[in-house]
Amino acid sequence: MMKPLLLLLTLLLSACAARPPLPERLPQLTLPQQLHVQREQAGQRQDWLLVVQRENGHLRWSLLDLMGIPQARQLLDGQDWQADGLLPPNPAARELFAAVLFALTPEQQLLQLYPQARQQEQRRWLDTRWQVDYRQADHFTLNLGQGLRYLVSPLPNETAP
Repeated sequence: MMKPLLLLLTLLLSACAARPPLPERLPQLTLPQQLHVQREQAGQRQDWLLVVQRENGHLRWSLLDLMGIPQARQLLDGQDWQADGLLPPNPAARELFAAVLFALTPEQQLLQLYPQARQQEQRRWLDTRWQVDYRQADHFTLNLGQGLRYLVSPLPNETAP
């Protein structure tokens, strides 16, 4: 009886440890945003479109391939992620969404929302989990460890003159 209980406890703790960090509360972001995300790992590249929008007090995250096919959709309601639509759970996408939220958090709100975060010049990091290098305020590289990195940049605004 003790072994199954110990195994269950271990699984529960590992599930909690795998959960991506989230801010104390949602930051003030300029939304909606459409971002080009280029994933690089082990010499492989993938391009996606990431759409972040506010909806009824939640943040809706939609990751699409270049053909417009949804790869992941999630709603963030404060401290909880919820599936949005019929797509299966995608822990890698949740990690990406949480890291992008960290990167988009305005500098003046960073330490309030992520007390364990650090920032120096054009770089910010959250422990050893995420490192963000800014080329410009809205162009950045996310390093998520194990050779995984994302280059993120805004898509051109079609309504701009």
